[in-house]
Amino acid sequence: MDKYNQTFVPEFLLLGLSGHPKLEIIYFALILVMYLVIVLGNSVLIIASIFDVRLHTPMYFFLGNLSFLDICYTSASIPSTLITFISKKRSISFYGCAVQMFLVFAMGSTECFLLGMMALDRYVAICNPLRYSIIMSKVVYVLMASISWFSGGINSIVQTALAMRLPFCGNNVINHFACEILAVLKLACADISLNVITMLVSNIAFLVLPLMVIFFSYVFILYTILRMKSATGRRKAFSTCSSHLTVVIIFYGTIFFMYAKPMSQDQPAEEKFQTLDKLMSLFYGAMTPMLNPIIYSLRNKDVKEAVKYLLTCKSIQ
Repeated sequence: MDKYNQTFVPEFLLLGLSGHPKLEIIYFALILVMYLVIVLGNSVLIIASIFDVRLHTPMYFFLGNLSFLDICYTSASIPSTLITFISKKRSISFYGCAVQMFLVFAMGSTECFLLGMMALDRYVAICNPLRYSIIMSKVVYVLMASISWFSGGINSIVQTALAMRLPFCGNNVINHFACEILAVLKLACADISLNVITMLVSNIAFLVLPLMVIFFSYVFILYTILRMKSATGRRKAFSTCSSHLTVVIIFYGTIFFMYAKPMSQDQPAEEKFQTLDKLMSLFYGAMTPMLNPIIYSLRNKDVKEAVKYLLTCKSIQ
């Protein structure tokens, strides 16, 4: 029993920006505004894709899934972070931490697969336009989205279970805003080689493979577009891909920015680096879901017309 008490912690303490109270006020206002834009913008896209029959296509079905995913992803961590900023309550229960870790990891994994599925959809639409409706039938694109959600959930269950089974020996201070899996693994007082191996496999499956699918899809798309004789056709093909490609660049650019930075060696510089790293992680974690609906709304005429149509109908009613 004593050994169990030494290795099990009932709650974790989220360090956040406890040493920078002025920054907490600034970031509370900034992240709150970004979160409201995320919920509002993505909700509008979901409603438009459901109620406007012109958007009942595979492309907008995937976009609706992406919008719902972004709302879930940010809602899993941002509200609790905002509460810590204003209430100074920085503790989270062990099981609450596990749930938060599962949701964040599941949404991130699912988004990687979903962006790959969207690239395949654009490849079929441009490279095989005459067979598009046959290849991308409702059964096919619903199955593709279901595989993305199911795979992301299974991956998150495995990673979360492996992380939360570790002994922590009373060390429960997480140097982050939320129960981020890498920050939690640093607290473990046991061998985490199995976690490292499974994380490596997960990164290959959910980061590298979808990125390769996206890359080769757009290579074939670009080749097909350049062979088009009509300038109007080329413009239309580029416009249907530009929004998705912009989202992919922002999403993967954010991931590589957050996880591919050099580590500092001296302690004071390392503390500054960790603070900057946490700030950037919070900011970019909210920026990508916020920009997604803006990008698709500004660069997509169908979405803009659908939103205007819904607003007009509501105002008339």
